[in-house]
Amino acid sequence: MPSLMRFLTVIAAMAALGFGAVFALATFVTPRTREIVVNIPTTKLRPPAVAQDGADRSAGARAAATDAVETR
Repeated sequence: MPSLMRFLTVIAAMAALGFGAVFALATFVTPRTREIVVNIPTTKLRPPAVAQDGADRSAGARAAATDAVETR
């Protein structure tokens, strides 16, 4: 039983040190705020082109159309 109590005491001491470290970081360290700029490619900003004939030109329809053309 003494070895169990020693083990639990060591674990409790390590947990207390960890909690103390996290508490100290949360209390004494203030984060620096700064502005972040993210560049977005213009290809992602453009809306998809509308087909002239009014047909559905979704990704699946385009893939089916290109498959049909390539197999002939």
